[in-house]
Amino acid sequence: PNIVVLFLDDAGYGDFGYTGNPLIRTPNIDRIAAEGMRFTQFYSASPACTASRYALLTGRLPVRAGFGWVLTPNSPRGVHPEEWTLAEGLRDRGYATAIYGKWHLGRPEEYLPLQHGFDEYLGLPYSNDMQPPRWISLPLIEGNEVVELDPDQTLLTATFTRRAVEFIERDRQEPFFLYVPYSMPHLPLMPGAAFAGGSPRGTYGDVIEELDWSIGEIIGAINKRGLAKNTLVFFTSDNGPWIIKNEHGGSAGPFRDGKGSTWEGGMREPGIAWWPGTVPKGSVDHEVATTMDIYVTALQLAGARVPTDRTVDGQDISPRLRGSSSSAPRNPLYYYGPGQKLHAVRQGPWKMHIMTSSQTGIDYFEAKLPLLFHLERDPGERWDVADQFPEVIERLESLVSTHLTDVAAEGSFFDRN
Repeated sequence: PNIVVLFLDDAGYGDFGYTGNPLIRTPNIDRIAAEGMRFTQFYSASPACTASRYALLTGRLPVRAGFGWVLTPNSPRGVHPEEWTLAEGLRDRGYATAIYGKWHLGRPEEYLPLQHGFDEYLGLPYSNDMQPPRWISLPLIEGNEVVELDPDQTLLTATFTRRAVEFIERDRQEPFFLYVPYSMPHLPLMPGAAFAGGSPRGTYGDVIEELDWSIGEIIGAINKRGLAKNTLVFFTSDNGPWIIKNEHGGSAGPFRDGKGSTWEGGMREPGIAWWPGTVPKGSVDHEVATTMDIYVTALQLAGARVPTDRTVDGQDISPRLRGSSSSAPRNPLYYYGPGQKLHAVRQGPWKMHIMTSSQTGIDYFEAKLPLLFHLERDPGERWDVADQFPEVIERLESLVSTHLTDVAAEGSFFDRN
């Protein structure tokens, strides 16, 4: 199938009509949720931009990248040349590949998208707040060339949308991979003129409603070309909402904390899979899934190569997309925070924090005792039950020990070169 990934920036689980937001109108996102499969336990691999995007495109935990949490304009590193990205894997199978939006996986030319499997690129190399006066300029790049410095950000969502629609509308024989990592609703919030002032949720709502329009345009182009039954669309966000920005940030819904945090609000995301005729209409998946699964699933569906010479953390969820429960057992979920430090682990319903990070207080402290939550009974992580389940703590601590040993032994490609 064609593969489309629609990736928001800093959107929260509770920012959409289908997840219960009473003020933000998202009819197009709600429609693909109703026509496809929505996930109630869909996770990003990190609560921060760069690390999350690395995991999406490599299927690997961010700790394996060899670089930090968020790359800045002067960061010397990016995605290592030996990484096998989703775009490279699909292009190897004859796919046309394009990215329109925010890259944030390295600014030096050797790290830009065209060197990592994409045929076309138009977008920002990093976050939209990395601009004057703190930084020299925010470039808009096409291919490997800067085409504009400090572009009018109110035009970006419409620009990325137009290019995505044009890409879909081209006459071609080969399948395509379209990756649209929007620069919104990351701050500064910049809605287009047609959406400014239109939402009862203020500027944040304006931005989400414009993103909803964009998604409607892209889905409409797929339908108009008669490609719906051969196109798998994933919709999600890179991490949770920037809640310390108050009304300028989003909502994590029932989950605790947000962006930058390894509490559920930082990494549990909206998740939708849309593929008419294959994904059961109106289905709900209550099992754990991650953005790293998109990598493995898309490559498997395309008959492409999944690397075997390195650890790939994602899993193939294609049986679940077809409505079957016969998927492989779920690997533990590891939550990494700043400094590539492991903060928490989840296995089954149990989540153990060994370190916490929060946006609502400066508390990067190692807990005297691990915290334990049963996420099916307590998704908001309100009641620590570590004292009641020492055997669960012991089992999860053993998982952590083995995992950290394995990660250190494998290292990154930067360690080997």
